[in-house]
Amino acid sequence: MSDRPSPPVFRFAPSPNGYLHLGHAYSALVGAQAAENAGGRFLLRIEDIDRGRCRPEYEEAIFEDLAWLGLSWEEPVLRQSTRFDAYEAALKKLRALGVAYPCFATRKEVIGAIEESGIGLDRWPRDPDGAPLYPGLYKDLAPRELSRLMWEGVSYAWRLDIEKAKALAEEKQGGPIFFTEEGAGPRGETGRLAIEPELYGDTIIARKDVPTSYHIAVCVDDAAQGVTHISRGQDLFYMTHIHRLLQVLLDLPEPTYRHHPLIRDETGRRLSKTAKDMGIRELRSEGLSPDDIRAMVGLAEAERA
Repeated sequence: MSDRPSPPVFRFAPSPNGYLHLGHAYSALVGAQAAENAGGRFLLRIEDIDRGRCRPEYEEAIFEDLAWLGLSWEEPVLRQSTRFDAYEAALKKLRALGVAYPCFATRKEVIGAIEESGIGLDRWPRDPDGAPLYPGLYKDLAPRELSRLMWEGVSYAWRLDIEKAKALAEEKQGGPIFFTEEGAGPRGETGRLAIEPELYGDTIIARKDVPTSYHIAVCVDDAAQGVTHISRGQDLFYMTHIHRLLQVLLDLPEPTYRHHPLIRDETGRRLSKTAKDMGIRELRSEGLSPDDIRAMVGLAEAERA
């Protein structure tokens, strides 16, 4: 039996809800290069839990664009749409721990509560993504009222009670919880960092009809696939505070993180699918080569060697 340590595992995990753009190319190339440099494995995962927006043609385009860029990955490719049982099991564990609760508040109710608070929507605290922090509606419902709303079929989401969750996780961990950042956050955060999940308040972790969210799915799948190194854009940096908290609560291993700068247009705006920024397939159709794409995202040919 060999004592040789297992190779590190890296992954690129796009959602097939649009065509890949330069930002995706950069993230995939950086992850694949890191895996090669470390003598590790490189995985491709399709994050398609949003069945309303994900399309087969976008998934096929992901494979085509990445292969055209010269990337290869292990088979079979994991698709999150096949993993709902695993996510539901994780949600049940969080509920059993007493750190998740159903929230029946609509967006209109949330905004109304904030506006009536006397603080005002413009001065209300917001999470790192700019959304107003949840004001706690329905958080402490009496069991009878909770049963009534569920019996009536009122739509709800599952929220993580951040205060309880962090306290329990620190009890399990035996002290403060940290994560290792080998890249840098938007403000230069790097090194061994203490988590601050309260930045997001009582964030949504699942919905009535979909027993998961990005938060649960990504943590459960990274653990299931043995991912040791997570390379992704700085727009996801602060979510690491939630993910590290969930890893402790769910008894999942701790990966190492490297958040990289985002690719932006000439105005400084980060590229996105929703803005229909020029995709890899359009650039391919214009006759650009994979080396041209590398140059456009700031990756020199020398880095490929």
